[in-house]
Amino acid sequence: METRKEKDTLGEINVPADKWWGAQTQRSLENFKIGTEKMPREVVEAFSILKEAAAAANKRLGKLEEEKADMIGEVCREIRDEENFEHFPLVVWQTGSGTQSNMNMNEVVAFRANEKFRDQGKETRIHPNDDVNRSQSSNDTFPTAMHIAALSSLEERLLPSLQRLKETISSKKQEFEGIIKIGRTHLQDATPLTLGQEFSGWEYMLEKSEEMVKESAEHLRSLAIGGTAVGTGINAHRDFGDYTAEEISRITGREFTSSSNKFHALTSHDEITYAHGALKALAADLMKVANDVRWLASGPRSGIGEITIPANEPGSSIMPGKVNPTQSEALTMVASQIFGNDATIGFAASQGNFELNVFKPVIIYNFLQSVRLLSDGMDSFNEKCMVGVEANEEVIGEHVRNSLMLVTALNPHIGYEKAAEIAKKAFNDDSTLKEAALSLGYLSEEEFDEYVNPEKMVSPSE
Repeated sequence: METRKEKDTLGEINVPADKWWGAQTQRSLENFKIGTEKMPREVVEAFSILKEAAAAANKRLGKLEEEKADMIGEVCREIRDEENFEHFPLVVWQTGSGTQSNMNMNEVVAFRANEKFRDQGKETRIHPNDDVNRSQSSNDTFPTAMHIAALSSLEERLLPSLQRLKETISSKKQEFEGIIKIGRTHLQDATPLTLGQEFSGWEYMLEKSEEMVKESAEHLRSLAIGGTAVGTGINAHRDFGDYTAEEISRITGREFTSSSNKFHALTSHDEITYAHGALKALAADLMKVANDVRWLASGPRSGIGEITIPANEPGSSIMPGKVNPTQSEALTMVASQIFGNDATIGFAASQGNFELNVFKPVIIYNFLQSVRLLSDGMDSFNEKCMVGVEANEEVIGEHVRNSLMLVTALNPHIGYEKAAEIAKKAFNDDSTLKEAALSLGYLSEEEFDEYVNPEKMVSPSE
């Protein structure tokens, strides 16, 4: 492999000749050969936005020459537009402040900018620390990039996926609104409801989750930028944080502000922990929906079988013709991973010692993984399962007719104890509720037919 020599304060080191990074990135590669988890692309994109914004802010403040600031911005846009992510090879398991990823971006921007200046025949040179990182510290840039990446991923990926699944469930709710089925509590028969009402519960879950995600995302608009090393803002102009937040807002089209308390912004990650809590709540609801779907579709002859789901692939390597609820299984595994990620984020966020939390990379890695998995999981579940759900009205009707819990409708007319006696007799005699009621002499046939009407049991009494 052809190499070139790069230099930092520790001396010279060989770097692959075709890569744009410098000495500190190379040292991180060699010192942290841990796992395969790379710094997420979303973080790289967020850093490129931050560096472009910081250069523009420094130019506005007269702290960076216009030519340098403009070139830094040009390179940052090139990184995003041309997806030059091969130059960002670092793993998650590095310094807990994310310093090496910050320097990876600084070095790449400086190298590419200097290459462009040489191609233009100019002698201007950009330094990774003095120019690209001017007025900044890894301690305030990495948490800033975390919030940019987190908010962007929620708004660009998760919320649209959530909306698509919600729309499908809403459509099914309307399609099934007139189909009366038996309810179940404790996995046992309960009183009737419509299949549409059951779907409406799922729809409302997603509506509430959407509200919670949006509300929690608002806290991510507060950025650490301007705090530099420990929150005091040393080596940065007093307006640098505000100007940079303004520039980030301009570039992203999203509103960001510089935190009013940088000491909090550097050492606490309560905002991202709170936002992930909304993702955990969404995962809990998705777990419920996916489990309900596979229960309701169980069978086809020995289970509940009240709905059918698409047969996407053979379900068994040994049992011919078997179809399994694979989309439900995939989504419930995703939910399980989100629960684990939440535990990791919660613990990592609790480790803010003195002026800095040094668990930043693992926090944002898990957050972004949760967003990706939930977004992809909802899209897959929606497209490959929910849009193809159909009601099995024959089975649904049979279950309603056979349910002993229709006896609940008799409570206001003959009392709980007599109604319970009817249900027990029907169960013990393997007879219908009507037969048991008439045998006990508690009601006439006309009264039973009037009171035990499933259509009247799916809404409150007048």
